Amino acid sequence: MKKNVKSVKNSLKFKAQSKEGILSVRVGVKKYNLPVEARILSNEDYIFLSFPASSELYQVKDKKLSPMAAEADASAAFAALNPAKKRARKRRTVQAEVPTEVANALKKIPRGYRLGFGPDGEPRLVRTRTRAKKA
Repeated sequence: MKKNVKSVKNSLKFKAQSKEGILSVRVGVKKYNLPVEARILSNEDYIFLSFPASSELYQVKDKKLSPMAAEADASAAFAALNPAKKRARKRRTVQAEVPTEVANALKKIPRGYRLGFGPDGEPRLVRTRTRAKKA
C-alpha cells in the first residue's frame, strides 16, 4: 500500500526515541548544546527528525541529504524506519507424562475425596470441601 510522507511522519513521530542535547552550535571554537528535545530514527537510506513543533523526513542518496517532497511515495521509508513491536517471549508448554501406576492410583480415589498429606507427611484421603452457594 502506498503511503505519503505526511502519514509516515505522523506515524513515526511517537515511535522515535526522544533525545536531549542532540543539536549543537559551534560559535568560534566553543561548542554549545541547544536545550531542544528531538526525536530521531535513522537508517542507511532515510532519516526521520522530529521536533516538538515540526518533523521532517529526509532521504540519503549518494551521500547527500535531501528532504522528501510532501506528495512523494514514502512506503519504503516507513518500512525501513518503523520500529518492530516488542513481543513477549512465548513460553513453551511442556506436557508432563503421568506414569501408568500413578494414573491408576488416582483413578481409585473415591468421589468427594482428594489426596492430601497428614502432619507426618504420609499421604491420606481427605474429604473435599463443599462451599455453600450464596443466595
